[in-house]
Amino acid sequence: MKITLITAAFLSSLCWLATPSVAETLRISAELEQKVISWRRDLHQNPELSNREFLTAKVVAEHLQALGLTVQTGIAHTGVVAILDTGKPGPFLALRADMDALPVTELTDLPFRSVAVGEYRGKEVGVMHACGHDLHVAMLMGAAEYLVQHKAKLSGKVMFIFQPAEEGAPAGEEGGAELMLKQGLFAQQTPEAIFGIHVWSSANTGEVQYRQGPLMASSDRFEINVKGRQTHGSTPWSGVDPIVAAAQIINNVQTIVSRQINITKAPAVVSFGIVEGGVRNNIIPDQVYLEGTIRNFDMAIRQQIFALLKTAVEASAAVNGATAELKIAEGYPVTINNPELAARSLPILQQVAGAAKVSQSPLITGAEDFSYYALETPGLFVFLGITPEGQDPAKAPANHSPYFYADEKALKTGTELFINWVVQYSP
Repeated sequence: MKITLITAAFLSSLCWLATPSVAETLRISAELEQKVISWRRDLHQNPELSNREFLTAKVVAEHLQALGLTVQTGIAHTGVVAILDTGKPGPFLALRADMDALPVTELTDLPFRSVAVGEYRGKEVGVMHACGHDLHVAMLMGAAEYLVQHKAKLSGKVMFIFQPAEEGAPAGEEGGAELMLKQGLFAQQTPEAIFGIHVWSSANTGEVQYRQGPLMASSDRFEINVKGRQTHGSTPWSGVDPIVAAAQIINNVQTIVSRQINITKAPAVVSFGIVEGGVRNNIIPDQVYLEGTIRNFDMAIRQQIFALLKTAVEASAAVNGATAELKIAEGYPVTINNPELAARSLPILQQVAGAAKVSQSPLITGAEDFSYYALETPGLFVFLGITPEGQDPAKAPANHSPYFYADEKALKTGTELFINWVVQYSP
């Protein structure tokens, strides 16, 4: 694919920075970079689980208030939102960072490593920013400070979104991007575009990976209760065997992707993760419980998989004289980068990171709730490498690992991406 770089003259006629040097790549000062690093270390040392980001929200809100912004707190439990209004006509853009940590006990030797604990599923657990959300928050705090300081040169409005519970709300609770939107995040005005960054151990420091169209998969959980009739293992004809029915369900479900979905349109995965049933070797039980996950990159195919799964489950059970109840818990939708926005933003990525450090991301079967925003307005979500130069990213501890490590040099690149997206935005 050939992409032509936009000239500075063309940018100056479209973009919303009120100076002729619009195509100039803006850089943060060494002083601001050190602030971002300090914020990150403080956040890393004080992580909080989903919907429990009280201290994090306080730190963010106080920073935004100190910048002179009007701040909303308590959105989706602990979310923080502020809008920079320049008072001049121009685009309305949104920048998003997620705030929550994971139930992971940190095993790094960092001097600011986390020793925090929290409660997860009724148990005390270690808490760690093992996915890099501390970096996301710090970078957006830095971008907010820079943009406020340069407000006189800007037009339009910028919404800063500090979102809780990207990793998923606790059982029985709502949270994250979906709840923020449900509570009216975009009710008064929908941004023209929204931008997000995720740090990524699978790339070296400062490398940026992007993709037009689908980037990350939808994530859906399914539960199947297969019901038979208990009998002695020596006389299976006296009952209905849910284990055999469950086995056939597992096998037949595998043909959904391999035989019934047009995989030339988009990849898909249906995997079983839990199979539970029976208590003794010579007793055929009453029921078997199955649980699994569905990953997919096309919203229409997602619905097709749901329908085919129901058919496969019920028919496989029925042919064995059993019954099966299927429940699908829909999770995050497909994360889709608006193709036009991604194409227009490519020169900015190349300017900030360096052309040699920008590449196309593969499809990622993990999921992200940035997807909800991108269904409401054009979105761009990119990956920012944090594995130090000279190290093989393939061998680096992955996101969610207790050994997860982020090279803080990447904070400068991420902060500058947020700033330059805003300054060089063109419709």
